[in-house]
Amino acid sequence: MTTTAQAQKGSEGRKAQPDHLGHVIFITAAAAMGGFLFGYDSSVINGAVEAIRGKYDIGSAALAQVVAIALIGSAIGAATAGRIADRIGRIRVMQIAAALFTVSAVGSALPFSLWDLAMWRVLGGIGIGMASVIGPAYIAEVAPPAYRGRLASFQQAAIVVGIALSQLVNWGILNLADGDQRGTIAGLEAWQWMLGVMVVPAVLYGLLSFAIPESPRFLISVGRLDRAKEVLREVEGKNVDLDVRVDEIDRAMRSEHKSTFKDLLGGRFGLLPVVWIGVGLSVFQQLVGINVAFYYSSTLWQSVGVDPSGSFFYSFTTSIINILGTVIAMIFVDRIGRKPLALIGSVGMAVSLGLVAWAFSANLVDGKLPHTEGVVALVAAHAFVLFFALSWGVVVWVLLGEMFPNKIRAAALGVAASAQWIANWAITASFPSLSDWNLSATYIMYTAFALLSIPFILKWVPETKGKALEEMG
Repeated sequence: MTTTAQAQKGSEGRKAQPDHLGHVIFITAAAAMGGFLFGYDSSVINGAVEAIRGKYDIGSAALAQVVAIALIGSAIGAATAGRIADRIGRIRVMQIAAALFTVSAVGSALPFSLWDLAMWRVLGGIGIGMASVIGPAYIAEVAPPAYRGRLASFQQAAIVVGIALSQLVNWGILNLADGDQRGTIAGLEAWQWMLGVMVVPAVLYGLLSFAIPESPRFLISVGRLDRAKEVLREVEGKNVDLDVRVDEIDRAMRSEHKSTFKDLLGGRFGLLPVVWIGVGLSVFQQLVGINVAFYYSSTLWQSVGVDPSGSFFYSFTTSIINILGTVIAMIFVDRIGRKPLALIGSVGMAVSLGLVAWAFSANLVDGKLPHTEGVVALVAAHAFVLFFALSWGVVVWVLLGEMFPNKIRAAALGVAASAQWIANWAITASFPSLSDWNLSATYIMYTAFALLSIPFILKWVPETKGKALEEMG
């Protein structure tokens, strides 16, 4: 068969619908459980922040380090996951991540002191970082190209569901403890239960990893061609010419070598331009301050006069808005493309953050924001989360799974994800001190980053809608 004929058949295969789309969705959802753990961990600490401050009698700077230190572990996990996955497979990395997070959840719930609580959070962070890399990469490798954008969106969908569920669980535990984050339930304080419940999704993630197939690209790389064809038949349909698809993937892989950091070097500024674009996407996603809403929202609302019960309620409603925005993105990411969604989100976030900054500039009256400013702050904060969720929340994960050429994908994704965790850490660790200094100015800074993301998208971000992974280059 000629190369042209093979390419034509491969193109037809990429348009095929799998015979069991439900099975493909199950595989994708199972892989995206790593995103669920990311979201759950990001938000569950929200309910424990003030309790940890009180128990260990620490200030804002030390508290921020305990909250944010997990992100250092996440950066380590993200940087190493790609190389490990290329050696032992995507599924094994998922299982390692699940084991690390399970141990972390138990340790975080039963700390002896502040330092070992921090240590357990670092360990869990490594697991989360590994899952954050392997999830999008695995989904991109098993998803039929015609559905890849929507299926890749499962990663962000899982994150936002994890965030929402953690808030609901925190609210339930708080009620059991009569509204006291340090109230005792069965011998443990409420905040310990909040952190300990994380063991449930961690174990579920590990169990689900045994129920899904290995990536066909990894199977081909280790010579298991028959099994690779079985998986491709499962996910791309029986009408696809499996020999052509295996040959297409194999040829793409033979033209590459195991990606290392050295392969990413080039261009005027050290790294290849496409790698810088990936890093830029990751960094901008965090510098708009989205995780402040999930790590500190309860503390934030309490600082402007909302009672603890109300602050937990607003944290939960923010999570629901987050889910709604993610569903919108999943509907439109393959219809209108990645760049248009990102631009819509950037404009919406900039306006919303600007309004939040204005509202927080008002002087407190009896420890509370004036009525008008309070209403604007609540509405604009929810609008910010909505615009983030329907754009950057989904689009960045989709682009990072798609935009890199095959020969550097694993290493480039690791670098981009590590940059994301480092930026996340910088925002998370700096917020308590910045808010103590000037809450309005802090939000002006986030607004500036949202504005800067607009020319970044227009000038440098590529559109990957409808392209096969083998076409990236």
